[in-house]
Amino acid sequence: MIMSEKCKQHVDSCRFCWMCHHICPIGNATGQERNTARARALGISLVNREAIDLSEIMDNIYECCTCGACVHDCVTGWDPVMFTKETRLQAALEGKLPEYIMTLVSNCIETGNAYGKTATCDCLTEAIKAHADKKDTLLFLGVDAKFMACEQALKAIKVLDKAGVDFSVMENELPSGVQLDFLIGAANETKAQMEACAKALGEYKTVVVYDPNDAKAIKQLYKEYGIEVKANVVTYTSFVAGLIKDGKLEAKNTGKAVVFQDPYQLSRDLEETEEAREIVMSYAVLGEMLLNRAETVWAGNILMAQYMPEIIKKVAERRIFNATSIGANTIVTACVSEYVSLKAVAKDVEILSLEDLILGE
Repeated sequence: MIMSEKCKQHVDSCRFCWMCHHICPIGNATGQERNTARARALGISLVNREAIDLSEIMDNIYECCTCGACVHDCVTGWDPVMFTKETRLQAALEGKLPEYIMTLVSNCIETGNAYGKTATCDCLTEAIKAHADKKDTLLFLGVDAKFMACEQALKAIKVLDKAGVDFSVMENELPSGVQLDFLIGAANETKAQMEACAKALGEYKTVVVYDPNDAKAIKQLYKEYGIEVKANVVTYTSFVAGLIKDGKLEAKNTGKAVVFQDPYQLSRDLEETEEAREIVMSYAVLGEMLLNRAETVWAGNILMAQYMPEIIKKVAERRIFNATSIGANTIVTACVSEYVSLKAVAKDVEILSLEDLILGE
């Protein structure tokens, strides 16, 4: 397998190390050694030594959620996410992607989203049309919200409406490219989607990015790939926190006790941890999970549930267990994908989005 020397060094350094063994959300959910960063590195090293074929490890390569908990925990600076993504790219180039991944990739290229969706629900379609006129500020919803959680996208719009923000929502919003980046890394197709999106976003002064996954892509990955966005790009959480601070959203604290689930894209990648807490504390009484901020544990997503649904359920259930273990019965999220994952398995625990708190829904 063709792999950069940097990645080979990281693979050979990680393959016999157990330092991050305990913090992989997938590994903790399955209880299998194969889901640790060490085991993944060992498999890749066997391919590099031509002991096995690349196709033999690809199922395992796609069991990584790329949340970066292993990277954050490694005191020696090794990066399993980097070599996992490079292996995915090489598999795509060699035509060795698993069929279920190839389906998602083809959907991304043909429809702009991994789910193959081409239309939003009627209520969201009407709300988007109501904001179709060009304004200085754009609300970028993202494919997960638009096609898989339209009720949350609608709430995101309602919050800005409630604050009197004059904003646009694209009727034909382009994908950020973050799904292709997850599936096949820095391929030409990924960069083409990102460049097209960056050009469209550049027509606005301010772009408010609803989904932390898209925010990470636009604010961090675009720079890494040399893609410039001319607009001022801000996260939805920081923008809404500013609306509360400026008095444009009138907040009333209900006294409801909640804990907050940090999205790793905000807390680890973008180093944004306090803005969402400012929102929560304006409407409720905030408690903390034992693992919070940069130490957060990923709670699942919609994309990986397309090909490993039972494991994603276990991931979400474990994060709920983390909350109930400290007596919490309400979890607030700032990530639409984690909201959907947690909501799907919640029984005696209430799952709320930031928008639910603000709108009182």
